[in-house]
Amino acid sequence: MTFYSLIIVIAALGFLMWMAYKGHSVILFAPIAAMGAVLLTNPGLVAPVFTGLFMSKMVGFILNYFPVFLLGAIFGKLMEISGFAKSIVSAVIKVVGARNAMLTIVLVGALLTYGGVSLFVVVFAVYPFAAEMFRQGNIPKRLIPGTIALGAFTFTMDAIPGTPQIQNIIPTTFFNTTGYAAPVLGIIGGILVFAAGMAYLEWQRRKALAKDEGYGEGHTNEPTTYADAAKLPHPLLALAPLLIVGVVNFVMTRVIPGMYGKETTFDSTVVGKQVPVTVATSANVAIWSVLVALLVGILFVVVTAFGTIRKHFAEDVKPAIAGSLLATMNTASEYGFGAVIASLAGFKIVADGLTAIPDPLIREAVTVTSLAGITGSASGGMSIALGAMSQSFIDAANAAGIPMDVLHRVAAMASGGMDTLPHNGAVITLLAVTGLTHKSSYKDIFAMTIIKTLAVFVIIGVYYATGLV
Repeated sequence: MTFYSLIIVIAALGFLMWMAYKGHSVILFAPIAAMGAVLLTNPGLVAPVFTGLFMSKMVGFILNYFPVFLLGAIFGKLMEISGFAKSIVSAVIKVVGARNAMLTIVLVGALLTYGGVSLFVVVFAVYPFAAEMFRQGNIPKRLIPGTIALGAFTFTMDAIPGTPQIQNIIPTTFFNTTGYAAPVLGIIGGILVFAAGMAYLEWQRRKALAKDEGYGEGHTNEPTTYADAAKLPHPLLALAPLLIVGVVNFVMTRVIPGMYGKETTFDSTVVGKQVPVTVATSANVAIWSVLVALLVGILFVVVTAFGTIRKHFAEDVKPAIAGSLLATMNTASEYGFGAVIASLAGFKIVADGLTAIPDPLIREAVTVTSLAGITGSASGGMSIALGAMSQSFIDAANAAGIPMDVLHRVAAMASGGMDTLPHNGAVITLLAVTGLTHKSSYKDIFAMTIIKTLAVFVIIGVYYATGLV
């Protein structure tokens, strides 16, 4: 029975990854894969698990993140139709050249994520710039997802010390560390990922150039701009919304806790009866900060480019809203799938089996990245791993004289390794926003995944060889 449960978990994961890779909707197949696994392990719990776990987690994700997806999509669309995106791209190309489009997109994505902007928002915000730069540089559009993934999903997500992304924050609650834990190892790992990732992307660009493969035609979800090329806004004005989003997000993460304290309670009247509602500030500060930042950024674009936007706003924002709904539902379905799989006996077998690895740092890295891969979520996999095994990691590290800061950095970086398998919500969102498919672009995202995963073991080796933290 034990072996059977393990096979079911692996089969469910493999089935969903295959269907996602073949281009089928995970909104349909995530619940099918999850409930199929429950049916084959405990048939009597299919209905309760579907409602009480899958739908509960799915709706919880939508509750928290749909506004972020929605405003992120609108922000990205307004940057397109205002001509701001084209203005920035034109200015950058004059400075660095069209052939450096990939480096530019990676750096912009890295700047935004390190500034605290949500990974999903970065996808919406950066895509218009990427499409315009790749078109002008005659670089295949299929390379855009891998480029955005390197800038947003790797070194500034969990390696560079101080990043405010959740993957770097979760370990602090388990190891009593800060977001700046193990700065030397984090910087080494970040530089390694950046350098190897750029080398890979440049290799792919050169291969495409040798085959005379250009940007391509007949693509879907192509950004459009209605600004007259001769009347493009000044690049500094066009860049302002991106800076505003980053700065406002940074400021609000520090202002909001002071405004609301630990929690806020208010009365909700239900059929004449007052029902108290309590909202925890710590659980919402990141989301509220991003929403305020996006609203300010949107308002700035509307005010400064009203003449250009007003003619096309109604029709162009409709598909952006539809796209945000699709992206939210895709990711939410993945979240529900991960929760169901994590509840199965076969998943526990995997988690328990990983404890047999003797070295504490390697055991932590393999455990976290494996569970992140199975659940399709960096934060989800790391939360499960540390929630169940953090004390054993701490005990082993103390016995070996390993600082908690090293445990923190290894866990954070490992979470962003194998999490980007085909069924990962961020991957599916990235492909949906860019109008591309797993078949055309996933191999480049997977290359970033491999680089990121290997980097974790490199920094472990660096620590053991030098003692640097």
